[in-house]
Amino acid sequence: MKGLLRKSGALLIAIAAAAVGWLALFPPELLKVGDGYAAKIVCSNVFLAGRDPQAVLAEDVQAPGHPLLKFVSVSVDRDQHAVTARIFGFAAPARAVYRPGLGCTVTAEGTMQALAAPALDNATGAAAAAKSPDLAWPVGNKAEIDPAFQKLAEDPELAGSGMRAVLVVKDGHLVGEAYGQGFDRETRLLGWSMTKSVTAALVGMRIAEGRMDLEKANLLPEWSGDERARIKLADLLAMQSGLAFNEDYGDVTDVTRMLFLESDMAGFAASKPLEAAPGARFNYSTGTTNVLSRLWMQTFDSPAQALAYPRRVLFEPLGMTSAVMETDAQGTFVGSSYMYATAQDWARFAQFLLDDGRWQGRALLPEGFVKFMRIPTAASGGDYGAGQIWLIENGTRAGTGNFPPDTFWMLGHDGQSIMLVPSLRLAVVRLGLTPGGGGYDVRKLQTAVIAALD
Repeated sequence: MKGLLRKSGALLIAIAAAAVGWLALFPPELLKVGDGYAAKIVCSNVFLAGRDPQAVLAEDVQAPGHPLLKFVSVSVDRDQHAVTARIFGFAAPARAVYRPGLGCTVTAEGTMQALAAPALDNATGAAAAAKSPDLAWPVGNKAEIDPAFQKLAEDPELAGSGMRAVLVVKDGHLVGEAYGQGFDRETRLLGWSMTKSVTAALVGMRIAEGRMDLEKANLLPEWSGDERARIKLADLLAMQSGLAFNEDYGDVTDVTRMLFLESDMAGFAASKPLEAAPGARFNYSTGTTNVLSRLWMQTFDSPAQALAYPRRVLFEPLGMTSAVMETDAQGTFVGSSYMYATAQDWARFAQFLLDDGRWQGRALLPEGFVKFMRIPTAASGGDYGAGQIWLIENGTRAGTGNFPPDTFWMLGHDGQSIMLVPSLRLAVVRLGLTPGGGGYDVRKLQTAVIAALD
């Protein structure tokens, strides 16, 4: 009997050793995605937002994520400005590196294209240039609080669990401002897919400068000679390119593979085959927006010029001094998902759209470009606009209920939302960490704010 137990014990040890060896040498892609996600989120929040890494791991990565993420640990190298994540303490290690002005990038199994990073940012997590607390927003940081709107911003039921910031902008004034515990007006917050609308604005600027054309096809060399050559810039902006792309975040899919495993995200998305004729079918695709990033960046003579462009032509003119758009390992902006900015700076971008792409009297976008962004597309059934914005929120379409017909939304993963109503000169910003399964409905907040205008 003792001999049998010894043999059984030895067999179990051998099996365990083999399992450890397999995980170390051939980790499943799901584990790689998990570690890439953890490394990226912790890195950005440590070096851009100044938060504690273990708190970020617990609150932002593990609490709302896949059960396997409970087994991920992270280590921070502050000298190298890097974060490494490992599941089970050893398996599928992923490393994310911070670079001033460009945020954090997963290094895709140790590879990173050398980039000449402009000195645009600091490593403290505070806004790059503090604005005067004595000057009214948007020039300064001072809110002009209206008690009615402030009450709504501070209402925990309307703000929802996981709220990190709620701002109300009316007639160009910041009239309501509230923050979740541990967050304030200096904290950079991730916009996730709200970044797509920023990318659309950058494309609009290149159109204004005569470097891009909505009707241009034959956009990429790798598309020449096949049906993808028919895709127009306008098709990409409207999410109707016809390119196959799986946007499901539940497992290892196109979107999770691209964001956390691929060094060249735009190249990965562009390599997908057509599954529909260009212009015929709506397919919300994070990959599509990264192709847009590649396209506008390629209109410059050098990568350095392209990397400096968002700050030079958009962030600095608008006073969005905290804004950082992050790149992939090839140096292409992840214009689909990765922009961090303070809530006040997200509100500045909202005001810019409310003003039809003008800022303090100066036109930065082509005349009517924001109206173009809001044109309902037939392929989406009117749910999506022609320029990377939504015309429907959680089943409620602009023009129904108390949402005026010109209402549109910037929406992002885990509860990021900006409602814009040009006719009311109104924007409502809500940022946080609120997964969709929690039952929170941001429309209640937005409806209450609109009702308070009466």
